[in-house]
Amino acid sequence: MDKDRITGAAKQVKGTIKEAAGKVTGDTKTQAEGKAEKAAGKVLSSIGGAKDAARDALKK
Repeated sequence: MDKDRITGAAKQVKGTIKEAAGKVTGDTKTQAEGKAEKAAGKVLSSIGGAKDAARDALKK
């Protein structure tokens, strides 16, 4: 498993928590930051998935 997938998953979780905290407190800035962080985590996770797929294809 590529380290980008792990880092991406962690960012997604952190973003989800931050977004929820923003909703609860009514802080739209924190909520937006959480959404952005969650999206960045998804991108990073996708990059890691592509690296894993490429690595697996080269092994075959």
